[in-house]
Amino acid sequence: MKKQSNFFKNLKSAPLAICFFGFLFGFMILDMAWPKREKSELEHRPLEQVPAFSWQSLFRNEWTQKYDKYVKDQVAFRDQWINLRANAEYFQAKTENNEIVFGRDSSGTMMFTKFYSLGKNETTYRSNADAVVRFAERHPGKVSFMLTPSASVVYSDKLPIGIPLADENHYLNEIFSITEKSAQNFDLRAVFEQNKEDYIFYRTDHHWTTYGAYLAYEQFCKKNNLTPFDLSAHQAIEVPDFYGTSYSRARLWNTVPDTLTYYPLDNPMTVEVTGELKPPNDKTDGTMYNLKALDTRDKYSCFLWGNNGYSTIKGNGNGSILIIKDSYGNSFVPFLTENYAKIGVIDFRYWKDNIEDLAKEYDKILILHNFQTFYQDNGIRKLNLNVK
Repeated sequence: MKKQSNFFKNLKSAPLAICFFGFLFGFMILDMAWPKREKSELEHRPLEQVPAFSWQSLFRNEWTQKYDKYVKDQVAFRDQWINLRANAEYFQAKTENNEIVFGRDSSGTMMFTKFYSLGKNETTYRSNADAVVRFAERHPGKVSFMLTPSASVVYSDKLPIGIPLADENHYLNEIFSITEKSAQNFDLRAVFEQNKEDYIFYRTDHHWTTYGAYLAYEQFCKKNNLTPFDLSAHQAIEVPDFYGTSYSRARLWNTVPDTLTYYPLDNPMTVEVTGELKPPNDKTDGTMYNLKALDTRDKYSCFLWGNNGYSTIKGNGNGSILIIKDSYGNSFVPFLTENYAKIGVIDFRYWKDNIEDLAKEYDKILILHNFQTFYQDNGIRKLNLNVK
């Protein structure tokens, strides 16, 4: 009893220790009672849930790894802890955080995707370029290839001085040299450089803006003798307070939000679920825009209801076109309703069926990707799977 009383007596003389253990115990109780979330809206991703336990997974160390991820994803005040860490690094004058590089323009901080090297994807971009070539050779005269540069290429003058980004221009030049003899190439660097002051890339997101997509669409129309969608003849809806995926990673306290623009067209759209690769948005209301997404952080997913395996849109023009795209194509495709009667849209991340059979149904095919996706996406090899 004497030893025990001495323990409590010594403990009372150390108020910092009492506060520390009190905080530790209290936070443990709070963390256990904290509501568990299925998704982080701020990060645009699902959060880890309690992993199913089995002795086998425990002995293989699989269960402990999954449980560790679960604890990190579901910790109390998780969003606030991430914000605190991000802003602490910002005030230490760091030029990057969580794969995002910080640049500056007159409107505030610009956020660029970090690209220091190809890493493990050293040969992927060449393989993907070869896949485009072989696909175009099987469909002579039908295939166009549009590879968009990253914002860091267009706004290189906004980057931190001395930042060691890889030379994306070198890789773009090489890719276009591989594909130029087989496909109709679209190199957008010149037109983007001429219009760089016109808000063509978001500051807080890795996508181009709707106007950036329109500039690319105009180039497509010029080469194919098409009359472009008339912006002045349609109402533009501007949606403020858009914080994109780059912000979700960097989480800077002084971020100036973007403005998202769309044109409310009433062209009907159908999404088809193919094979086992089910798209995240397999039900729409029959239009091209998910307006409910405009009330969330993931506002860009309003275009075409996000990324789906295969969608078809009824246009106002003539003929048909198939778009094989990454998410850059989502804000580009609506403009094509001015020129084609039928528009097919494929995202290889959710597409499993034979592309050859589908390609034969369309008059024109456009492969549209951003370089950041193209150099590391093995899904593009599907252009040459199941070839008969």
